[in-house]
Amino acid sequence: MKWYDRRKLKKYWFLAITGFIFSLLLIIPVRLAIAINQAPQPQAFFILGGEPAREKSAAELARWYPSLDIWVSSPPNLKQTRKTFQAVNIPDTQVNIDMRAIDTVTNFTSLVADFKQRQIQHLYLITSDFHMPRAKAIAIIVLGSQGIAFTPISVPSKHPEESTIRIVRDVVRSLVWVFTGRTGASFKTIIDEP
Repeated sequence: MKWYDRRKLKKYWFLAITGFIFSLLLIIPVRLAIAINQAPQPQAFFILGGEPAREKSAAELARWYPSLDIWVSSPPNLKQTRKTFQAVNIPDTQVNIDMRAIDTVTNFTSLVADFKQRQIQHLYLITSDFHMPRAKAIAIIVLGSQGIAFTPISVPSKHPEESTIRIVRDVVRSLVWVFTGRTGASFKTIIDEP
C-alpha cells in the first residue's frame, strides 16, 4: 500500500469513529424525548446532597406529592436528613438515601441503575441554584443516555456561580462514563469539588 493510501485509510477510520461517537450522542435527545412522552410528570424526587437547604426544600415540595419516592444522594448528615423528612410527616419508607457518591458526577452514576430498575423515566432534580448548571449538564448526559428525563428545581443560595471549567470537566467525565462505565473520580482533583 502506498503512503498516501495509508493516510487516506487513517482519515476514513478517524471519520468512521467520529461519526459513530456522534451518532451515539445524538441518541440522548431522542431518548429524552421518548421519556418525556412516556412519563410527562416526574415520578420521583432526586436531591443532590451537599446542603441541608436542598433537603428542606425537597421535603416541603414532597408533601404535595405523597406518592413520589425521594432519593437523596450522599447528604452531609444522614441523621439530619432523616429528621428533615420526618418533620413534615414523610415516612422513612418513602426516602431512599444513598451514600455511594463522592462528587456530582457520581451522584448521578451511582443511582441511575436504581432508577432504571424501578422504571423511573422522569425525575424532579433538586439542587442549589449555583450548582444547577453543572447538575443539568451531567443529567443530560448520564440520565439522558439511560432514557431518564428530569425537571430541574433550583434552591436559592448565596454562593457564586460555578466556573465553566468545572462544568466542562464534569461533562467530559460523564461522556467517559457513557462509553466506559467509569467516572474518572480518581482524577477529579484537577479542580476539587466545593
